[in-house]
Amino acid sequence: MAPGPGNAGPNAGEERFDLIVIGAGINGAGIAREAALRGERVLLLDKGDIANGTTAWATRLIHGGLRYLEHGEVGLVRESLRERERLLRIAPHLVRPLPLMIPIYRGDRRGRLLIGAGMLAYDALSFDKSLPRHRLLGGRAAAQREPGLASAGLLGAALYFDAQVEFAERLAVENALDARAHGGTVRTYHQVDRLLSQEGQVGGVTGHDVLTGNAFTALAPAVINVAGPWVDRVLAGTPQVPATRLIGGTKGSHIIVAPFPGAPNDALYIEARQDGRPYFIVPWNGLYLIGTTDTHYDGDLDEVVAADWEIEFLLAETNRVIPSARLTPGDVLYTYAGVRPLPFGENGSEGSISRRHDIVDHGQNGGPKGLYSVVGGKLTTYRELAEQAVDYVRQRAGRPEVMSRTAALPLPGGRSATGWEAFRERFLQESPLPRQASDHLLRVYGSRAVDILASAESAALRQIIDPYSGAIAAEIPWAMQQEAARTLADVLARRTMIGWGPSAGVGADRAAASVAREVLGWDAERAE
Repeated sequence: MAPGPGNAGPNAGEERFDLIVIGAGINGAGIAREAALRGERVLLLDKGDIANGTTAWATRLIHGGLRYLEHGEVGLVRESLRERERLLRIAPHLVRPLPLMIPIYRGDRRGRLLIGAGMLAYDALSFDKSLPRHRLLGGRAAAQREPGLASAGLLGAALYFDAQVEFAERLAVENALDARAHGGTVRTYHQVDRLLSQEGQVGGVTGHDVLTGNAFTALAPAVINVAGPWVDRVLAGTPQVPATRLIGGTKGSHIIVAPFPGAPNDALYIEARQDGRPYFIVPWNGLYLIGTTDTHYDGDLDEVVAADWEIEFLLAETNRVIPSARLTPGDVLYTYAGVRPLPFGENGSEGSISRRHDIVDHGQNGGPKGLYSVVGGKLTTYRELAEQAVDYVRQRAGRPEVMSRTAALPLPGGRSATGWEAFRERFLQESPLPRQASDHLLRVYGSRAVDILASAESAALRQIIDPYSGAIAAEIPWAMQQEAARTLADVLARRTMIGWGPSAGVGADRAAASVAREVLGWDAERAE
């Protein structure tokens, strides 16, 4: 199997870097980009693909964390709201405003006064926002805006704005690609087997390529372990690192359904009647995403699935608030579940565990100097986490200060000379593709849609290979040759996003494999 650009080929040997980042989720990819933009020779490693873990299993919201106000985490809310604004600017093709409604029913734990106070605080903390302020609606106005809502006991609703990242995987991919564009190295399917250290100083890592079996060694005076739920597994067996558990993650499950009777136009943020915990019903990718649950999890991190009771819980709560939905397990197109990399704690409810991130300096706890682990963090604040992590590592190494640029520099797909909206309109006017295919390229690749279209030199490469998304054949070689994909699953689930349609990519997978045979020279065995 030929490695994609930025991946190690056979017999890579020992290589030297300034910084090694373990874990290519959104936080690891963000750290790699941050470091590369500051001139660091950075290596980003993952035992799977980019965004192949927790990043892909989120509710796909870029939000301030309204619920965190209940736990007094005002600083986290302010940080999240500030980062939301930055992501709206640097990734306008991936992060878009999303209206949300909070229905308020008689008997809810959070009544009109509490919701109203929360909305006022939310607006106050986002004083520099570009999104509209909240509105409080009466029962009749709420029912008019969302006719599917159960009318019995409906006292009103709060309407406010946050943002949605429809394809969180693409956000991580673009961070990794920009790291590579600025001199970083990205190696997927490279599992770290051992952390190297000598005389109290970290020296690098050894491991193997999961797809080829080839061993590798990479040397660096600083290593950041940002493997999410797998943080403790990466540290296991490292000399001088106490066997103290850092991660006590909670599991969150989601279900995906097709549009249904009474389905909302806005995202709904609802208090579950069974346990009082809020959950979401979100319009997403032409479908509806419903979740999430929040339960302690100590099972296999590589085999996390939604339990039957979680599916039944989410269906029952949806049917309660939207009676005409009448959803059954047979309406569930697919589910996904993941583990949040939250700090370990013996006591307390799942919802009360802080969503703040923490950078653990193992050198200050008797472990090797230069070894760091990231605990916690959330999709919305990945960029701030990355800036803080690189600041800290450079400071500890005594390196000169270099200002961060990531808050203002757009991601690759967000860059255009005319601004995003003007670019989008011009592309739609000039594209020779059907409107569906043009829209798809813009939603997934942003301004780089021009490059993909230019690579489609033949009529065959301009053919639509997935009728639901409108993806074209040219995206398959593009993913393998330009975006570091190494398997067909990478292409479908984390590059083209074909795999997130109602059929989860079934059918389109064979079309993609056929393109790979014709254009990339795959043999029949590999395609199958």
